Amino acid sequence: MRRHRWCRAGLALWASGASAVYAQEAYTQSDFGGVGLLQTPTARMAQEGEFSFVLSRTTPYTNYNVSIQPLPWLEASFRYTNVSNRPYGPVGLSGNQTYKDKSIDAKIRLWEESRWLPALAVGARDVGGTGLFSSEYVVTSKRAGPFDFSLGLAWGYMGARGDIANPLNFLDERFSTRPTGGTGTGTFSVNKFFRGRPGFFGGIEYRSPFEWLVLKAELDGNDYKHQPQNNNQPQRWPVNLGAVFRLNRNVDLTLGYERGNVATAAVNLHTNLANHVDPPKSYDPPPEPVAFETTRVDTAQAAAGASDANADTGTSATRQAPEQVNWTDVARTLHDNAGISVSSIGRRGSELVIHGQQDRFFYAAEGVGRATRIIDNRVDDSIGWLTVSSERNGLKTVETSVHRPRFIELLDHRIDLDTFRRSVEQNPVTAQEEEILFREPVRRFTGGFSLGYQQNVGGPDAFVLYQVYGAASGTFNINRNLWVDGVVALNLFNNYDKFKYDAPSNLPRVRTDVRQYLTSSDLTMPNLQLTGTHRFGQDLYGLAYAGMLESMYGGAGGEMLYRPFGERWAVGADVNWVKQRGFDQDFSLRRYHVVTGQATGYLDTGFHGVTVAVSVGRYLAGDWGTTIDVSREFSNGARMGAYATVTNKSGGDGYGEGSFDKGIYVSIPFDMLLPHSSRSRATLLWQPLLRDGGARLNKRYTLYTMTNDLDGDLFDKNLEKIAQ
Repeated sequence: MRRHRWCRAGLALWASGASAVYAQEAYTQSDFGGVGLLQTPTARMAQEGEFSFVLSRTTPYTNYNVSIQPLPWLEASFRYTNVSNRPYGPVGLSGNQTYKDKSIDAKIRLWEESRWLPALAVGARDVGGTGLFSSEYVVTSKRAGPFDFSLGLAWGYMGARGDIANPLNFLDERFSTRPTGGTGTGTFSVNKFFRGRPGFFGGIEYRSPFEWLVLKAELDGNDYKHQPQNNNQPQRWPVNLGAVFRLNRNVDLTLGYERGNVATAAVNLHTNLANHVDPPKSYDPPPEPVAFETTRVDTAQAAAGASDANADTGTSATRQAPEQVNWTDVARTLHDNAGISVSSIGRRGSELVIHGQQDRFFYAAEGVGRATRIIDNRVDDSIGWLTVSSERNGLKTVETSVHRPRFIELLDHRIDLDTFRRSVEQNPVTAQEEEILFREPVRRFTGGFSLGYQQNVGGPDAFVLYQVYGAASGTFNINRNLWVDGVVALNLFNNYDKFKYDAPSNLPRVRTDVRQYLTSSDLTMPNLQLTGTHRFGQDLYGLAYAGMLESMYGGAGGEMLYRPFGERWAVGADVNWVKQRGFDQDFSLRRYHVVTGQATGYLDTGFHGVTVAVSVGRYLAGDWGTTIDVSREFSNGARMGAYATVTNKSGGDGYGEGSFDKGIYVSIPFDMLLPHSSRSRATLLWQPLLRDGGARLNKRYTLYTMTNDLDGDLFDKNLEKIAQ
């Protein structure tokens, strides 16, 4: 055995567990989302990993805000604003629906509060929407006992009162005036940034002796005389007052009195994804107990007196030489208890190797620990190391080796986790001589049924267009590296009868025909494809596919990925020839076809779990450009991120409203939500507009995801789960 050491070792979400760090400072959200007072932000930040949904009402505006805190100094928000006294569009199209606006906000803390200096932050509102509520600001915050003071200067919507001349005028006289009106295109309107006369804002937050009560008072920098859409509002005085009632660790209720004449209310549902407490896994089988060295019996003693019941549980089971073990039963137990779908089991001297795919446990360490228990209960001491050779869709990725005696010492509390960590290795998969003890036949067919839900939010037809459907999925495995799988979906109910609007486009309609795809048939086939994988070398992986690749496109393509073991970077490329599918999502095809693909570089920065992916290539509409995706993954696998795509059609009339594609997202492991272990994820994407420019093929499989077992950080940060 080699010893080249690589020692690396939803409402349900809010209800299932509170943040373990809630006892620390927990700041409240503003009406616009993000940490703040009422209408205005402060320089404070939520706890790292905080995820908040705020619903607020200040006549005539209702805000639906989602805020995330991916880094200690970075806050991002996405918002829908309902303007109740303005129509969305013509009655024939939108009926009585009121106007909806979409926007993205960001705030960056430049430095933290010290003994003498206040915290300082700079931010912008509505930087990625229509610009109706666009504003930029600089704000400071300083605490004195239970009082937290803030003072800021804002340009645009938040500073519309225009208290002073622009202090940036000395740089350029253009800073003295601000272009008026919204952009109407969803662009980043940098030509407006910090321009015009700014207004002061600020206030006080008082944390009362009662943990459940926070009081707020603020000076509003907006006089409401220059509202977008000619929607000016009366203001008796510029002071807003509010009280926050912290109903529990995850729910806040805010009641306020703003503009001197309007009662306001807001509800904030929040949790911390980084420190979320997973629900008990009551539906998982318990791990097998092991017989510690002090209570072990040898083969002769067990044969003389051990009961069959004890042998079945493994607490004092008969341990046999590897050649005598019933490996068929062991493989079944590994699947049922450790979540490993075994392909083969082999021996390399004193090392036992389990080749297989982890299909149940999100944390690989948990599956490895359960497998080690199972082997320890059945194999004699001629085996000193257990190695789990991980596979994913036939691709071998990483080998995780555990020193068996040290594992037993860890379970028996004779050593701590840090000591045990030196007895765990992760190594690249290389060809080695191995005695095969067991080989599992390929399981030809798998399938299942599920319910699904999809929605379109914020369109002119209705604020929420939704569908609930039933889905049948199936996979036929030709071998471990080649399979056919697909999905058939049946509509159960929806409100798509309201879906009448097709967004205009000057590009080929590669995505804006979504209405026809959603409404043309109750029975659809979103996906049916042949997929093959191949490992060309230790670090080079390949993927090929053909069929109905997604709901809108069929065709063929391939991908290559070079992902060196032990490195934080990878590079890959894919190329696809695809043709637009018929609206019924059957086997029919339309005339439009295109060659599309991107070359992508991935970098795990090693900084706070931040990964950057940059893709360059051709998109579905034939446009050429770049996509940048930046995400933060926490130690429990929860992820927050944002992306933007700019192509040669961005910013011009060809692209249409939106100017370029962008969005923010949160990806949550189902393991954080469910009473049983799962490797699946729920991904929530907030995308201001769906347009044809910068559109990518929605592939069912990608190599970077398939090779995620190479992420040693996730294993190492959750090594404690090996003993659970």
